[in-house]
Order: sequence, then C-alpha cells, then structure tokens
Amino acid sequence: MNKPFLLKSAAKNYLWGGSRLNDEFNLAVPVYPLAEAWMCSTHPDGVSRLLTGETLAEVLARHPEFLGTHALQLTGGKAELPVLVKLIDAKKDLSVQVHPDDAYAARVERERGKTEMWYVLSAHKEAKLIYGFREDMDARKVRNAVADGSIGCYLNYVPVRKDDVFLIEPGTVHAIGEGCLIAEIQESSNITYRLYDYDRTDSFGKRRPLHLEKALEVANLTSSAAPRQPMRVLNYRNGSASELLAQCKYFQVKRLLLNTENRKLAAFQTGANSFHALLCVEGCGLLYGEEVTIPFFKGDCIFVPSCSIPLMLHGRAQVLNISC
Repeated sequence: MNKPFLLKSAAKNYLWGGSRLNDEFNLAVPVYPLAEAWMCSTHPDGVSRLLTGETLAEVLARHPEFLGTHALQLTGGKAELPVLVKLIDAKKDLSVQVHPDDAYAARVERERGKTEMWYVLSAHKEAKLIYGFREDMDARKVRNAVADGSIGCYLNYVPVRKDDVFLIEPGTVHAIGEGCLIAEIQESSNITYRLYDYDRTDSFGKRRPLHLEKALEVANLTSSAAPRQPMRVLNYRNGSASELLAQCKYFQVKRLLLNTENRKLAAFQTGANSFHALLCVEGCGLLYGEEVTIPFFKGDCIFVPSCSIPLMLHGRAQVLNISC
C-alpha cells in the first residue's frame, strides 16, 4: 500500500550557515554551521533517509511507482526524485552565483540544470537578495568587476520579507542575502557556478573556487527588472486553505494552512501523476489513514507516494505541499 513516511534530512555545513535550522526547526543535526538541510532528496550529494535508516533512493528503486507518471517522465523513467527540497539558513551572504539550464548542464556536467523557487520563512529587517543586473553587462565588464571587487555595484538588490516568493530561472545571477531563512524547491541538481564570493576563505584559509568562465557562458547579462510578488489566492476547504506559490514544468508548490479546530478534518490523497512532499514550516499536526499515524512538527518532511491511501490531516500548521 502506498503509505506516507517521515524523512530525515542530509546536512550541509557551508561557511555562510548558522544554527537556526537546529534552533527553530529542531532538526537535531550535529553540524555547525548548518547552512542547508536537504529535506527530500535522492541526489547523491545528499540523500534523505527514512527513520529506519533506509535511504529514499533505495525505497524508490524498489517502488518507482511511488514517484507518479509525471515525475517519471521528468527523470526519463529513472527511479529518482526530479526535485530537491531544502531549508536554508543564510547567517551570512551566499556567493553571487548562477545555474545552467538543462541543455548546458547535460552537455557539460552530465546532470540536470537548476530552476529553483524560494519561499521566505523569515527575514531580518534589512535582508536583501540579489536578482540579476541593474544594467546591461558584457563578459569583459563582468570579469573586470569581479577582479576589482566592484561587481556589487552592478547587481539588483531586492528587499525581502517573510512570506515572499521568488522563482529563479537558469541563467539568472542571484544570491540569498544575510538574515534570510528560506525553503528552496529546485530541480534535483547540485551545479552552482560562483561569480563572486567576497574573497572569503574556508576553515583551511583557502578561498572557495570561482567558476567565472562557465558562469559567463550561461548567465543572462542583460538588465533585469526587480521581480514582483505573484498574485496569490486562498482556496478554502473543510479544515484548511491553500494557495499556489509557484508552478513550472518541474514542480508545483502550494502553501497549506491547516486549522482543524471544531473537529473539522482535512482530507488528503495523492493521484497517479505525482508524489507529494509535505514540509511543515509552522505549527504541528497529525497525518493518518489506514494503519498509519504520523505526528509532524515544524521541520518535519513527509513523503506521500503517488496513488496514496486516503489520508486525513489534523492540527494547526503551515505546510508546503510540493509535487511534480
């Protein structure tokens, strides 16, 4: 039977991370700094596990039907997730970077490209992100600006607030700024080309490598307008409300507002098209059905296979509902 199960994250200790993922999401990961938690992943650089210790990749190898028909199309029939779900704590600025599209990534890296979406869980008062260039650039101008450290003068800085949504297309030069706590949903890829890293050094005193020439091959160097927040509409159902945050050919992300007071229960069931990953970002609740009961809390991620058994949600929580 296609029953849901809880996942344990993989952890990344990049130098710009902090402690909020442990402090606020109770991940209990013995890592500091904890920059990223890969909540739902079969990518070989960070694979999620079930509470039994088995990896999600191993489960899907046995049961590729758990992915659903559209997800299997995205992977060419391979039993692997086409998406990767992360929590990101930017205690410091991330590097100025860019990701390739699928065609370039397949040709040069033999991997997927990277379209990603950010949902801002928390942001300091002065928090910003970088999104594209303020003016048209060319490769020579970018090289010179990186070399003399003036690249920041040419970038778009966008103020961010809690609950903002940003869709980052391949080729968009970007960076998450200091003070942001973000849920990221992306193609299952770990390709990042750094343009600039503020001349920082790692724990061994070495600067992290830049990938300037590859970045220039894939980056959109024309000026970009600051992104506007998309129109969002709440749809109410018994015991819950939901809104679409982002949708592209790789993933769909909805925010589910669960409130089942007065014995109102929210029904939930996946279809044949896709699995669903339920990431709790506020509150707590209970997911249950025939022979399965899963309490969940802030920081928990539940994998629900396609064609799942009928399920019910109970509690008071905010949940990101991710599917393909």
